[in-house]
Amino acid sequence: MLPGFFSTAGVPLIAGRDFNERDTAGEPGVVIVNETFQRRFFPHASPLGHRIGFGGSGPTNMEIVGVVKDMKEADLKEKPKPWTFTPVLQNTAPGAVTFYVRTARNPLAVAQAARQIVRRMDAALPVYDLKTLDAQIGETHFLDRLLAWLSVAFGSLATLLASIGLYGVTAFNVTRRTQEIGIRMALGAARGNVLQLVMREVLILAAAGLIVGVPAALALGRLVESQLFEMKAGDPVVIAGAMAVVLLVSILAGYLPSRRATHIDPVQALRWE
Repeated sequence: MLPGFFSTAGVPLIAGRDFNERDTAGEPGVVIVNETFQRRFFPHASPLGHRIGFGGSGPTNMEIVGVVKDMKEADLKEKPKPWTFTPVLQNTAPGAVTFYVRTARNPLAVAQAARQIVRRMDAALPVYDLKTLDAQIGETHFLDRLLAWLSVAFGSLATLLASIGLYGVTAFNVTRRTQEIGIRMALGAARGNVLQLVMREVLILAAAGLIVGVPAALALGRLVESQLFEMKAGDPVVIAGAMAVVLLVSILAGYLPSRRATHIDPVQALRWE
């Protein structure tokens, strides 16, 4: 890491200090750790001042000088893990260096200025893969966003097909009772009473379906919960929305044909087949 990386990237420094220009190859080795590292290896004490090393039984020649907040490496769904950060100025043979620049100006103009600065320092240094952080995030999570949009599309299509099927079945059952409705009206039943009777039975069937369907959906939802980002399979907003759709479709499927049947002449309703 270069000095100022964490402040530029917006990663808060919890304790200690950031890297600076004095952390070079000739100075004592330093390292910065994240919160998960501290919780795992120093749960009851501050890690500042302790020394660590890499390579099994190798020397512990790096002093912990700071602690930063956890951050994602490449995937929003990844769980926090222990991380250590070392200054690039103490790396005697870096393969590549990534620079981050924070600006309030047009990023493209700043990128061009950055190229010119590097060219003045050393014309042989290649500058490549220059992009904004938003572009990098978009590329990294392109497949996740594509999967999310496809899930929304297929989910909407499934909801539409289920709604059409529910409407068709409910409307067909109500239409089959047209003769029954005619008999009730011939015996003196008011249209409102008949409509209320039919709608009550339709809502009872819809409620029975929700009682069975919601627990089943919650149980099956846990199988795909690991693929969701910051969402639970039992999200109350999603469940309430699905229940509202089912109830609305059931009400329309029961109300429209039953209302049409109550406006048919009772004599014609008695002849209905």
